[in-house]
Amino acid sequence: MTGSGFIKLRGDDNVIIALRALPSGTLLDGVPASLSAPVHPGHKIACEPIPAGENVIRYGQIIGQAKSAIQPGDHVHSHNLGMEGHSLQDHEFASQNRPLAPIDAGRTFQGYKRADGRTGTRNYIGILTSVNCSGSVAQFIAEAAEKNGLLDRFPNVDGVVPIVHGTGCGMSGENEGYAALFRTLSGYAQHPNFGGILLIGLGCEVMQISDLVGGRPIRSDGALRYMTIQQQGGTRRTIEKGLEELEGIARLADSVSRSPAPISEITVGMQCGGSDGYSGITANPALGYASDLLVRHGGTTILSETPEIYGAEHLLTSRAETTGVGEKLLERVRWWEDYAARNGGEMDNNPSPGNKRGGLTTILEKSLGAVAKGGTAPLSGVYEFAEQVDRKGFVFMDSPGFDPCSVTGQVASGANIVVFTTGRGSVSGYKPTPCIKLATNSEMYGRMSEDMDLNCGDIVTDGVSIEEKGEELLELMIRVASGEHTKSEQLGFGGVEFVPWQIGAVM
Repeated sequence: MTGSGFIKLRGDDNVIIALRALPSGTLLDGVPASLSAPVHPGHKIACEPIPAGENVIRYGQIIGQAKSAIQPGDHVHSHNLGMEGHSLQDHEFASQNRPLAPIDAGRTFQGYKRADGRTGTRNYIGILTSVNCSGSVAQFIAEAAEKNGLLDRFPNVDGVVPIVHGTGCGMSGENEGYAALFRTLSGYAQHPNFGGILLIGLGCEVMQISDLVGGRPIRSDGALRYMTIQQQGGTRRTIEKGLEELEGIARLADSVSRSPAPISEITVGMQCGGSDGYSGITANPALGYASDLLVRHGGTTILSETPEIYGAEHLLTSRAETTGVGEKLLERVRWWEDYAARNGGEMDNNPSPGNKRGGLTTILEKSLGAVAKGGTAPLSGVYEFAEQVDRKGFVFMDSPGFDPCSVTGQVASGANIVVFTTGRGSVSGYKPTPCIKLATNSEMYGRMSEDMDLNCGDIVTDGVSIEEKGEELLELMIRVASGEHTKSEQLGFGGVEFVPWQIGAVM
């Protein structure tokens, strides 16, 4: 229900959401008292009495409990809304597993077909580092290639991307942190948006180049070269050798040009960051509708950020294709409960100061909005961080809620497009994968239109439907997959957003 200046999302909700700044004393339709305090856009207002200890309901779901008695017209936020312990018991599995009707419209995009059968949306050359110690040399090689105009002779190559990071040594060579980094580097090395890879290590690190390439066909097209700085004889010789290798890699990458591919070859990593009270009303459900459309066309969408589905995981387990898929999701959530506890954290500390200024209060509320990105399709698989996604449809990949880290895992898992919703105005990009930014509200879009690709705030301001916006987004995704540059690409983002998940002790 929408009234003058507010929206009620479900009939049994006991809060409404302000759609504009509302001064103290404002009378709203259906609320039996005037506002007791000013309320910012995106924030919650009680529309009926809520006794202390009673559940606060939004989206028809529990988002927390009243810390004190809340009266109609009261602002509902951190001062009077808290969260009791959350239980992972009594979840239903596969009870809402309803396959979506397939769409066989023959839609295509212009992509780069790879020898392993996958299709890229970009054609970069990557300089991938095994360890922080080789990061500067990787950047030196990329800078030298740009200065000498190496790529001028190879028009099909989009650019050279140094992939540098802060780990790879000072770590165990056997634990889950090592395994996560190994999957991440391997995933980037074979990513379809790379036409070729130069892999560089120092030589003495824990994450050995020989382990990364040994006994495994990382790239079936042969467009991978590797070296260590110590073996080459230092920085200058490594740069010289690296430039030689880049020319050979560029020749292979340039031999591939865009050609028609079914949109079933699009894999989308779905993210939200800098969320606000509008996220679960506008951009996230619009992305969810687009996700369903892509899945119906045979494509793949990846939901992640495990701490940001906490409290809403039951909505996913009920959509699991099998009990096993649902149980695997709960196993990851339980892992996170233990991980947070042993590191002195709490699962409810996830909403950031910016989230709270935007109207979000508890992790339950944030999670219910975040899960909307996943649409209604059955959950066909659950994957570890950076694990290769080998199933079509809607899947989940375990990751932190820290956006650059989560996207890094999604890209490593095979995402060739990222769609990122934001209410506060996140800015970033994720080479080699283009990132489409969705604004949740029109005010922020007006301020930051140079960074945002699509405004979803018009769902509230202009009455555009979720379905219309989802269809608009799908068309944008197809154009970007075919080469249209996103705002983050135009601005040059993507140089510092490679953030592998560091799990475990730094030794």
